[in-house]
Amino acid sequence: MVAFYATMMDRHPAEIETFLMRMAPMLSATLAKLADTSFRTDPIGGDKYSRATSIISSAYKRHGQLLGRALLERLKDCDRFQVWTEDAFKLAMASREELLLGMPPTAYREVLLPYGEMEQVIPVDLIVYDAAAQTLRSYNVKRGNGAYDAGKKRIILNELLRVQMHLAGYGRSMGFDVDRAEAQIIFYYGLRSIPEPFSLIAEELDDHFHFPVRNAIESLNDQFREGLYALIEGDAPI
Repeated sequence: MVAFYATMMDRHPAEIETFLMRMAPMLSATLAKLADTSFRTDPIGGDKYSRATSIISSAYKRHGQLLGRALLERLKDCDRFQVWTEDAFKLAMASREELLLGMPPTAYREVLLPYGEMEQVIPVDLIVYDAAAQTLRSYNVKRGNGAYDAGKKRIILNELLRVQMHLAGYGRSMGFDVDRAEAQIIFYYGLRSIPEPFSLIAEELDDHFHFPVRNAIESLNDQFREGLYALIEGDAPI
């Protein structure tokens, strides 16, 4: 695996190398887990193709986690930002009650609720604070290469709107000056399950953050893709 990463690093400019080195342990662990993927042999696919199908299916799921971590690590390279994850963002009953009013989604950006009471907790992949602009933004990161059914879309949007209502209060509870708070979801590969302005896609990220992130993420995707293909073809150095 060391030789594999050394070869890959030679292909990238210096400004991305540090990012890729920070991501290397997670990438290595992900490929190792994929190598241990169990599978049931399909009568038609046989061992070879049943194994490949199982690995690819698992890879799609794990790739979403890589994308979220990659964006977090890349944004750490921007001096303007403080960046972190929140594993248990608290949602109060008050935000659920606000949803029952049935307002247009954009109207909920004007609803500011305090943070701290807990009716439910959800994970937030990425929170970014810009002290100079006094902005606080939250993001969940999804691959965005497939469609959700109507029920799942409703759950995604409702949770996003509840985070939106509590986000400014969350930042202020941590001692930040927050002039504007926005909750969004990134559908990286472009299939938006919720509309703008609550969603972003890969092509919009550099302009959104005013900082180059996409090349670094795509460099990691290249490493993951090559490692995945080598694993399926049976010559991965794991």
